[in-house]
Amino acid sequence: MNAATTTVAQFIVSCLEAEGVEYVFGIPGEENIKLVRAIHASDKIRFILVRHEQGASFMADIYGRLTGKAGVCIATLGPGAINLLLGTADAQTDSSPLVALSAQVGLDRIYKESHQIVDLVSMFAPVTKWADTVLTPQAVPEMVRKAFHLAQTERPGATYLAIPQDLEGATMPADLQPLTTSTKGRSVPDHTSIEQAAKLLRAAQRPVLLAGHGVVRGGHSEALRRFAEQHQIPVATSFMAKGCISDDSPLAMGVIGFMRHDYENFAFDEADLILSVGYELQEFAPARINPHGDKKIIHINTFDTDVDAHYNVTLNVVADITYSLDALRNELGSQALSGLKNRSKIRALLQEELAQGRQDNGFPPSPQRLVTAIREVMAEKDIVLADTGAIKMWMARLYPSYAPLTCLVSNGLSTMSFALPGAIGAALAEPERKVLAVMGDGSFLMNSQEIETAVREQIDLKVLVWVDGSYGLIKWKMDIEEGAHDSVDFGNPDFIKYAESFGAKGYHVNSSAELLPTLKTALAEPGVSIIACPVDYRHNMQLVRKLGDLTISL
Repeated sequence: MNAATTTVAQFIVSCLEAEGVEYVFGIPGEENIKLVRAIHASDKIRFILVRHEQGASFMADIYGRLTGKAGVCIATLGPGAINLLLGTADAQTDSSPLVALSAQVGLDRIYKESHQIVDLVSMFAPVTKWADTVLTPQAVPEMVRKAFHLAQTERPGATYLAIPQDLEGATMPADLQPLTTSTKGRSVPDHTSIEQAAKLLRAAQRPVLLAGHGVVRGGHSEALRRFAEQHQIPVATSFMAKGCISDDSPLAMGVIGFMRHDYENFAFDEADLILSVGYELQEFAPARINPHGDKKIIHINTFDTDVDAHYNVTLNVVADITYSLDALRNELGSQALSGLKNRSKIRALLQEELAQGRQDNGFPPSPQRLVTAIREVMAEKDIVLADTGAIKMWMARLYPSYAPLTCLVSNGLSTMSFALPGAIGAALAEPERKVLAVMGDGSFLMNSQEIETAVREQIDLKVLVWVDGSYGLIKWKMDIEEGAHDSVDFGNPDFIKYAESFGAKGYHVNSSAELLPTLKTALAEPGVSIIACPVDYRHNMQLVRKLGDLTISL
């Protein structure tokens, strides 16, 4: 192609290729036809046509979280762009790199009220790191590079560009080229800060390490494991940091984030110092682990934290997490830091609950039984996406994780229905690993249209639906806070016929004996498989009562 005849749309695709983009998820519209056609013509990028723009944004969100490279989603202007908003916000609040592109009305009418005009930049600005409109062809190389740079730089997040319809077909100046990607730098911690952190840790009697999403996102799990093992410090993780220390480790205390005082909360009750590594305030409210605001906190992360009375940091170490942990490990030498009395008891409680789940042959199965069954059929590095709802509570707190980014949740925004389209993004990001979306029946039907996308694109998609005919988490909360529930129950389709109508395989688990064989069959076969299994959520309130009794006894 002669550079003199290159259109803006074609040039944008060249920029995407320069960024290493492999997939673009989206739906074409009248106003972005040229861009979609240019993507289709690329021999480096595969366009994934989806059935709803929200699905596209979740695919890009999870693809970005797993690869560290910005997932890309596109839409037309107006309603199409607005539909991208939810997954874009989810990526931003979960610190996942994502670039959203949409059409906008032409420059000849962008300044006045006209058909489908919405101020998209103002809409995306609050849920992105940067949002802007491309107003001239000369700005394209810099604006696309900036969108990817900001999305992928610590702290990662979402960016958005609007591309006016008439600009897509405009001719690019012949002397412009896509800008090349920049190398990420790693900051070294200040030695004085490391000395002060070591002094605080030596003085503490019962320190606990809290690992947050930044540990797994930045690839710092091995450094955290080295530090924890050398100094024998117990580690609790946020939901999003699951797997940064293997749940097989005697130092693993489980996850923080359940809506009631769970087992690992007792470690923080006892602790006098929290070594917080990679934690982000939006992962969960720090009042849950520091209710009186009286614990010393060492904050290690690549960025400073927001202000919170219950997260009143004693010492900030803002630098690369691996460099910081290795420097602190060297400063401390071989000194053991463990002093928690309840450490072994906390692990025993977790193991006891899992053991009970494995032995439970009742039907419908308990949440504990479903969690243990999923763990049995998945390899250590296979990926489970646990959707938001009661499922998220059971999977996040109980599902044993042995490697980072193997149990994915939406936690910053806690978005329902991300898991099914997200599993498509995960399967494309990690084609050698099995991927399973675990969803409630409420979440499943919110984005189930993407089953057709997976069938058409020949993407392996496996979904396990926990069926209870209600919005289970809200029912659970109502029962806790109000003693009763209402306005949460609904009907369901025949899940087997529903799956088959898309050309997928459908299964319904009808007995406890069918659970494991059905899961194994579905995961072993190629293509798209939907498994529906009833769940006994009476265990929700039983857990609340058990934890209440433990709070008294411990």
